[in-house]
Amino acid sequence: MLYIKNVPGWERALRIVAGLAGLVFAAMNWGAAGSALAVAAGLAGAMLALTGLAGFCPMCAMVGRKPGRPGGER
Repeated sequence: MLYIKNVPGWERALRIVAGLAGLVFAAMNWGAAGSALAVAAGLAGAMLALTGLAGFCPMCAMVGRKPGRPGGER
């Protein structure tokens, strides 16, 4: 593995759900007058879903976020 997962399981699930919601919103509003909002929601949704699926967030890694250890110890 080339990276260390830095997103816990509960957050991964939340990112996947929120990402899919953003993609659905973008698909439903793609041809509407607010298409810039649809594009932004689609891009944000895609990034959330991908980081949730991979378990790695580059921005979290840049700020030094480390994965928590089981049992709540850090």
